[in-house]
Amino acid sequence: MSRLLRKPSNIEQSNGVTIVHEVKKENSPLQYVEFRIVELDQNAKYTEVLGKQECCIVALTGKISVTDGEQSFNNIGRRMETVFEQRPTDSVYISNDRRFEIKAVSHARIALCYSPSENQLPTRLIKAEDNTVERRGKGNNKRLVFNILPDSDPSANSVLVVEVFTESGNWSSYPPHKHDRDNLPNESLLEEIYYHEMNPKQGFVFQRVYNDDRSLDETMTVEHGNVVLVPEGYHPVGVPEGYTSYYLNVMAGPKRTWKFYNDPDHEWILER
Repeated sequence: MSRLLRKPSNIEQSNGVTIVHEVKKENSPLQYVEFRIVELDQNAKYTEVLGKQECCIVALTGKISVTDGEQSFNNIGRRMETVFEQRPTDSVYISNDRRFEIKAVSHARIALCYSPSENQLPTRLIKAEDNTVERRGKGNNKRLVFNILPDSDPSANSVLVVEVFTESGNWSSYPPHKHDRDNLPNESLLEEIYYHEMNPKQGFVFQRVYNDDRSLDETMTVEHGNVVLVPEGYHPVGVPEGYTSYYLNVMAGPKRTWKFYNDPDHEWILER
């Protein structure tokens, strides 16, 4: 299996907590981004103490309550059954050197998105209505985007978080682009994680990750619940007919700016 493709591990913890995915520096080629998917049974609790990291908690499905001991946000989350309700959800930003607890009001699936942080910032509820909504692309390159923590939002130190829905027969992250060089203002260095879901669940997408000299060139069949790591390179996604794709993107690097560079072999597509 590809070193960039991660399938669910579903490690059951005690008291109704299941770690579906756990991507850390120690088990991945990434240095700036870490990631967990956690499933909680109703009334189950997940607790964590952050070191020099910040965390964006995304309520993918279900209702949760989150506290850092000083602030509490109760009964948050806007999608009960599936992300394919295609409406924004609530998230919570927690800065470094804080403890947080998540309690499941209902059965819930949560994404925990981590990146380095030294400067402690206020804990903040990112309401669903605070997400900016975009429709990008044309032709067979159309997708719906919910910006949870874009680079225009100054309330985080390094993490960027976005949700993307791509309809049947369309391409996403396309034409192929990358952001693996610290070459501002033309390109920023950002690692990336894709957490994928499909509708219906038996679907799949194809994702390619490659660089200019092809020292990295992997094409993966990605199924529901899989994670793809993008340490460098271009990373387009193709969605077959009959299925809708969802992915959660988490990005981080030395500067919190998203400036991408299109593959010059395919940039002509934008000029049609």
